[in-house]
Amino acid sequence: MTGFLIGLIAGGFGAMVGLGGGVIMVPLLVGWARLGQHRAHGTSLFAVAGTATVGVISYAVGGRVDFVAAGLLTVTAMAAARYGAAYTTRLNAAKLKRIFAYFLIITALILPFKSQLPHVAAGGAGVTTWLILLAAGALAGFLSGLLGIGGGSVMVPALVLGAGLPQQLAQGTALAAMVLPSLIGAYTHWRLGHVDGRIAPGLLLGIVIGAFLGGQFALSIPEGILRWIFAVVLLWTGVRYLRSR
Repeated sequence: MTGFLIGLIAGGFGAMVGLGGGVIMVPLLVGWARLGQHRAHGTSLFAVAGTATVGVISYAVGGRVDFVAAGLLTVTAMAAARYGAAYTTRLNAAKLKRIFAYFLIITALILPFKSQLPHVAAGGAGVTTWLILLAAGALAGFLSGLLGIGGGSVMVPALVLGAGLPQQLAQGTALAAMVLPSLIGAYTHWRLGHVDGRIAPGLLLGIVIGAFLGGQFALSIPEGILRWIFAVVLLWTGVRYLRSR
């Protein structure tokens, strides 16, 4: 039941803001399920693939997925996810928490100011868009494997701020791009013994239900409001991690 509730909450929020659910799932797995930090990250990434798969269906039905951009993100993310997951063994739990927290806070503070960025106001990043997406995919894949998140916290800002996509389109595209990298990172964590098999079934069941509902809800929210929700979720999670012991 604990796994189901965590999956329901994380899947709903994850699909709604295009994050895959890792930013919600990791703190809940640590706080509610009492998993260690490394085990929480590995178990989270195992479930993130489910959030992405179900969530992207909702966005695709609403026409909010750019499959070309998703493909560019996926190529480099897949290559980097394995290395991020393997690198977790070199970091202790405290360092892993701090990296996670600072990354989320910085992203949250930049995102609401999309309209003030000159290249976004001019209609996007032009010929550099592909390079931005390839670089964002590599960073997202590495962080996905390292932190147990789906990579959406990198991909969505890159698509919104770098490529100038609307928020809903960026979120649907990010979910599509994180499916395969999440699976690769999760497999590496599983081999390292970082996936808790007791809680995973309930987690996946909750995610399937929550992700579908969250994706449908996101399509009905105006872009500006959805972008603020995305930023607040990141900021709250980052601050919570910095204040935790």
